[in-house]
Amino acid sequence: MSYYQKLRKKVGNETLILPGAAAIIYEKDNVLLQKRNDGDWGLPGGLMEVGESFEETVMREVKEETGLTLETDHLHKFDVFSGEKYYVVAPNGDPYYAVTVLYYTDRFSGELTIDLDETLDLKFFHMDYLPEKIRSSHAYFIKLFTDRTR
Repeated sequence: MSYYQKLRKKVGNETLILPGAAAIIYEKDNVLLQKRNDGDWGLPGGLMEVGESFEETVMREVKEETGLTLETDHLHKFDVFSGEKYYVVAPNGDPYYAVTVLYYTDRFSGELTIDLDETLDLKFFHMDYLPEKIRSSHAYFIKLFTDRTR
């Protein structure tokens, strides 16, 4: 059981602040997206576990969700996102504020492998032509990334 699941058992439906990390994994103008069990596309990533750094969180989550290993020497912190804009109500009704550290890299190894517990599909999309059903915050992250790096 993950840290946040243990926390939820204790606090019930109270609003939490949950730290996590996500990655923009790209090749040229294409970005890797994960189709999650709720049907939305988004960047690979997830919530921090006890004792982890944000970098360790993104490395673990990407490996679990995609099968890819990110090269730490080429993993760069892009920005940190927090505040009222990042209030979320999970599909089960649990409210939280997300604190997300966003990383980016074009250096990775391994083969794309779908983790059926969390992932329906993995696919590279052109950054200018993202799928219609993408998490709004992740579309915003990708737009900021392209605006700042092109």
